[in-house]
Amino acid sequence: ATLAAEPMTINGAINKTFFLLLVLVASSYGVWDLFTKGYTDKAMMLMGVGFIVSIIAFLVIVFSRKAMNIWTPVYAAGEGLILGGISVIFEKSYPGIAVQAVTATFMALGSMLFLYKIGAIKCTEKFRSVIFISTLSIAGIYIINLIGSLFGMSVPQINTSSNIGIGFSIIVVIIASLNLIIDFDFIERGAQSLISKDFEWYGAFGLMVTLVWLYLEILRLFSKLRDR
Repeated sequence: ATLAAEPMTINGAINKTFFLLLVLVASSYGVWDLFTKGYTDKAMMLMGVGFIVSIIAFLVIVFSRKAMNIWTPVYAAGEGLILGGISVIFEKSYPGIAVQAVTATFMALGSMLFLYKIGAIKCTEKFRSVIFISTLSIAGIYIINLIGSLFGMSVPQINTSSNIGIGFSIIVVIIASLNLIIDFDFIERGAQSLISKDFEWYGAFGLMVTLVWLYLEILRLFSKLRDR
């Protein structure tokens, strides 16, 4: 890697991750507040805006990697608008679930960071490829399920609170958690390779995307467990 004028650091990536999570929480709270005050139409509209904004920002960040200091906070704000709405919907059916899911998400983050630091889980090429294939497989199942739902069909059992449904959710939560190891590894290797400081934003973005996915999967798992 070429030596950058000011290289990426682990601390820089951590600080930017905190910043992105703060932006996400702030915009989530905005939609949550609107829902709880009864402004459902406004909240739903903001969720729609968040969906469009986050897709555009995601594509720009992944494919151009330009102006990441602008696009990553935009992405975080868009994701927050969606998450705020989803969290409120779950919270209405299962009071207290959002706080439980947030707590579990950060417990998973802490556990994975600890296992990574002590070298219990090493991010080898094999580990990376297994997690990548597993993640793609899960995405494939969700896409098939989404397309099927348009025609009144769905992948059997995965959305139910049956043993298979809960088992599926546990597997997905584990795969999402293990994706954090890949994010840590990217940040650590980026700092060691002295790549450009801009990539602190990219590392923070990757970490945030995984945490959002993990949070949503934990929400789903907890809701299935509550249904039992």
